[in-house]
Amino acid sequence: MAEIKDMAVEPFLDALASSSATPGGGSAAAIIGAQGAALVSMVCNLTIGKKKYADVESEMKDVLAKAEALRLKLTSMIQDDVKAFDTVMAAYGMAKETDADKERREAAIQAALKQATDVPMRCCHAARDVIDLAATASDKGNLNVISDAGVAVLAGYAALRSAALNVFTNARMITDKTFAEARLKELHELLAGAEEATEKAYNVVKGKLS
Repeated sequence: MAEIKDMAVEPFLDALASSSATPGGGSAAAIIGAQGAALVSMVCNLTIGKKKYADVESEMKDVLAKAEALRLKLTSMIQDDVKAFDTVMAAYGMAKETDADKERREAAIQAALKQATDVPMRCCHAARDVIDLAATASDKGNLNVISDAGVAVLAGYAALRSAALNVFTNARMITDKTFAEARLKELHELLAGAEEATEKAYNVVKGKLS
C-alpha cells in the first residue's frame, strides 16, 4: 500500500472502511488533526496582508508557522499509527512454543505496546496545540473566514479525544505500571481544559457570526 498521506481521499476512505484493521481510528485522528491545522493556516493566510488586520499580522505569521509545523507532524503520524499497530500484531504473532519463545514474545509485545501508546500520545500533544492556535485564529482572524477557525478548533478537539482512546487502550495492557501511569497522567493533563478552550473558541466564532 502506498503511504497513506499520499492517497487520494476516496481510496483512503475505502481503506478506512475495509475489513483491514489499518488504517483505523489512530490514522483518522491524525488526519483530523492535520485538517484542523490546515484550516488554521488558511485563516492566517487570509488575514496576513490585509490592512484591516495589520495590528495582528505579526501574531498571525507566528500562528501560521506553528500551524504548518503541526500539519506536517500530524500528517506523518497517519502512517506512524499503522506501523505501530503492525508492530503490535507482529509481536503477538511470534512463536510461543517454548518458555524462551514465550519470554521473547512477551518482551516484544510490551515494547510494541509502549510504542503504540507513544504514537497517539504525540498526536494528542499536537492536537492540543491545534486547539490553542485555532482559538487565536478564532479571536483575531479575518472575519470572512472565521467559521473555518471554528471548524479548526473542533477538529483539534476531535483529534485529541480520538487519539486519547488509543492511549487508554494500549496503556491498560502494559505491565510496566510506572510507564503506563506516567503516560495516563500526561494524557489527563492534556485533556484538562481542552473542552473549555474548545467551547470558548467555538462561542467566540458563533458570536461573530450572529
